[in-house]
Amino acid sequence: MAKRPGAAAVTGGALLALLCPGAGSAVAQDTPATQDALAFPRAVSGGYASWTTADAQPTDHGMSIDVTEPAVRGSTDRAWFPATGGSTDPETGAVDVELGGAARFVPSAGSVPPLTLGGLRLRLDDNGGNGGNSGALYARTTADGQARAVTLADVAASDAGPAVRAGGVTWTGLRASLTDEGARLLEEWSGEPFAEGDGLGLLDVTVGTGSTTAPAPTDSKPPAATPAPAPAPTTTAPQEPKQSTPTAAVGVEELTAGGEQTVTGAGFEPGEVVLVAIDGDTRYQAVADEEGRISRTFPVYTTATAGAHTVEISTVTGERRAVVDFGVRAPA
Repeated sequence: MAKRPGAAAVTGGALLALLCPGAGSAVAQDTPATQDALAFPRAVSGGYASWTTADAQPTDHGMSIDVTEPAVRGSTDRAWFPATGGSTDPETGAVDVELGGAARFVPSAGSVPPLTLGGLRLRLDDNGGNGGNSGALYARTTADGQARAVTLADVAASDAGPAVRAGGVTWTGLRASLTDEGARLLEEWSGEPFAEGDGLGLLDVTVGTGSTTAPAPTDSKPPAATPAPAPAPTTTAPQEPKQSTPTAAVGVEELTAGGEQTVTGAGFEPGEVVLVAIDGDTRYQAVADEEGRISRTFPVYTTATAGAHTVEISTVTGERRAVVDFGVRAPA
């Protein structure tokens, strides 16, 4: 295979078409990355996907993976991409979700420009729970000056399959591996060897399945001819409603290593995505139900140290959070 370093660099207007697929016609509208959009019965109402690249093949080649807004970098090797559209099936857990922002592959030596992958779309529609391929990760980029859509990776689900709850669907432990098309793209760009099946990291995704509690936005204004009444002298100026402070609790205050713990929370907005961090490491997601509550069960591994541990639940921005402690006993 002829290696052409830099062939997939993104420039000028092609980058606009890449990050905003509807802005131009450089990308065909019937590609796998765009067809079957909104094929499931319920529109996605917010959410996030996290991408962990610690064990991905590109990092083994010394590459780093950065993101562009509105995606954000979390801890090292983890990034968060907001759900900006798509659809879901609240019965089976199938999702077809568009992700905001772009992933940027940056070579360590700086010999070629970064490779930007935008227009990210993740489709998961196999609820068999057998660990087989459950979907794919699609992206848009440019190669040889031409914008094009690619099927970047196959995605295999864990044996557990999706967690379907009122108001949300969560998939965890999704293993992404390069397709032949994705491997050729990375090899042509970097000059490094890539092959079909090379690991591209782990994905978790949580999306809302819609809520009837949120008021519809309005742009209406009072008629110009109708002046607003002057407030009475004794009237106190209205205060904007404050968001409630989240609270957290655990199912048991102390348990033996090797068991399961459950964290519950309240005080979030309906449909809000909530991150769950164990001892400071963000590992899980949940979606608040119509009453603003979440619940997430997680394993306490046999290797967990005896003593106090923490669970933090927070909004993705980190502005609202709650922390609760629990104890771990060593196995008998």
